[in-house]
Amino acid sequence: MHTTKHRTTISLVLCAVAALVSCSSGAGVGNVTFTTWGEEYIEAGIPASELEDGWSVKYSTFLVVLGGVKVADGAGVVGGEMSGTKLFNHVAPQPKAVFEASGLAAQPWPKVSYQLVPASSATALGAGATESDKAAMVAGGLGLYVEGKATKGAESRSFKWGFAAKTLFDACKGEVSGKEVDGANVTNGGTDSIELTIHGDHLFYDDLQSPSAKLRFQNLADADADKNGEITLAELEATKLARLPKENGPYGTGSAADIVDLKAYVTALTRTVGHFRGEGECLTRPIP
Repeated sequence: MHTTKHRTTISLVLCAVAALVSCSSGAGVGNVTFTTWGEEYIEAGIPASELEDGWSVKYSTFLVVLGGVKVADGAGVVGGEMSGTKLFNHVAPQPKAVFEASGLAAQPWPKVSYQLVPASSATALGAGATESDKAAMVAGGLGLYVEGKATKGAESRSFKWGFAAKTLFDACKGEVSGKEVDGANVTNGGTDSIELTIHGDHLFYDDLQSPSAKLRFQNLADADADKNGEITLAELEATKLARLPKENGPYGTGSAADIVDLKAYVTALTRTVGHFRGEGECLTRPIP
């Protein structure tokens, strides 16, 4: 009898000190670690074989601010949440540490979400990012900034585009060992490692909603109205979707009637760059 009481007391103490744990005797605890990666298309470039019109794209900078990583159970009770935001440059190779939710009850945590938001003075530096990167992002109110060059034969176009759009990636799910899993699954003493994958090729899709959207660059290249070799956001804004040649792709916007130019179109595409465990999907929506 004394032994049973003693074990029960230990179990209750462990439950009390485990942060943010929905704990019961014998449930056990584990962790969820989050990394982020831009894959080969951001690190090494998008080859011409992947684009329908023969252009290739090479990024020199791909800055993204992540925050709001949240792990919750089926009832929406939060078990772990990232405080603050972190800036990454995904041109730097390999996955990069974002956040760890530790001491979670060993159980499924099906509601996982994260955010892409503008940088602030409190934003921490993640792998690949510098203080000068952060200062520029804060000054511009940006959450995503890309620099790069596209090439086709003897032609080339450079671009430097910054975006302030705030996006929530919610109800994330992805494949684990051949099976689709909602959110995270914590095992006793184990760690569920989750990658928040950023897809740099999505900025060049020719449709906002179609699952058969293709990668293209010709319309963006043609937006260089002053023929100086650099495509600016102002030039994209001056390029109306209704005037794009049909042979250069559909550039469909679905039900989004307010997207009428290439700047608004590419800005909308920034809301699709966030994925989960590689090719896994999240529901996305703007953050007011």
